[in-house]
Amino acid sequence: MAVLPSPFHLLSRASERWGQGRRIWCKRDDLTGSLLTGNKVRKLEFLAAEALNTGCTVLVTAGALQSNHCRATAAVSAQLGLKCELILRGEEQELSGNYLLSKMLKAEITYVSRRTTGDEMTVHLAESERRWAAKGEKALTIPIGGSDAMGIWGYILAVEELMADMAENALTKTAIVHATGSGGTQAGLNAGVLLHGASADVISYAVCDDESYFNAKAQEDWENLRAYRAELPNEPIKTLTNDKYIGPGYGRAGDEIFDTLVELAQLEGITLDPVYTGKAFHGLITDLSQKTFPSEASDIIFMHTGGVFGIFPHASAVQAALGRG
Repeated sequence: MAVLPSPFHLLSRASERWGQGRRIWCKRDDLTGSLLTGNKVRKLEFLAAEALNTGCTVLVTAGALQSNHCRATAAVSAQLGLKCELILRGEEQELSGNYLLSKMLKAEITYVSRRTTGDEMTVHLAESERRWAAKGEKALTIPIGGSDAMGIWGYILAVEELMADMAENALTKTAIVHATGSGGTQAGLNAGVLLHGASADVISYAVCDDESYFNAKAQEDWENLRAYRAELPNEPIKTLTNDKYIGPGYGRAGDEIFDTLVELAQLEGITLDPVYTGKAFHGLITDLSQKTFPSEASDIIFMHTGGVFGIFPHASAVQAALGRG
């Protein structure tokens, strides 16, 4: 399902503008196919294969109303001829962005409170599995973001791909920067660096929760993977999470994020979103300018994990940023 390898190229103008003498590269995982599903399809390839191998007829997952992962799951379900249920925080409203696409892809949507916690979502997923079973269907329930021991294989393999990109461009020591919102990409990248012996630091910019949560979540996913793959090394993965650029909360961003989005789009023709990638990129360039970036690597790889549809519900904030520019 994924179109791989994804493109890899130098952001020369962004490097001149923000790099502080370092080069900023971009791994274009926003172009992995399956309706621009970004990093989600790397995980869903493994999760969907598990569903097919075990005779499942339904994929069920959960997230916010504008969830990239939920829309990606709906797209993959349609491609494979599976039914799909999305458990979304919020209520039915005007169609836009990922929510519009999820509806177009014929996902069955169950609405829950915006204040539903992760633990409560786990309960909702289990209830959904039972409901489908009562209808004679077998459902595979996928955690928020596809972040579990199965899903992280997608980014373990992505590190192998990155190493080929690094070799082709004669990069030796690098820093890999990405947004983390459910921990699966973070766990996979750090596990991939460990397993493949990559010469890279992984810096994860949180878009919700905090440093301690993501460091623990990534380790948990890694330990769960090791539990059924005894040949994996018996050592922890290294995690480095920055939680200083979350702003007013998940799915909300300050003017500085939209200003960064607009400037990068005008410099490089690359669009980020204000929920995930925009916060990570803004955190990166702010840390570089303040000399607080935690890696000495002269080459920085920004993992563009997708999310372009998430910008459309924020059109007014983008318009305001264009006015300020």
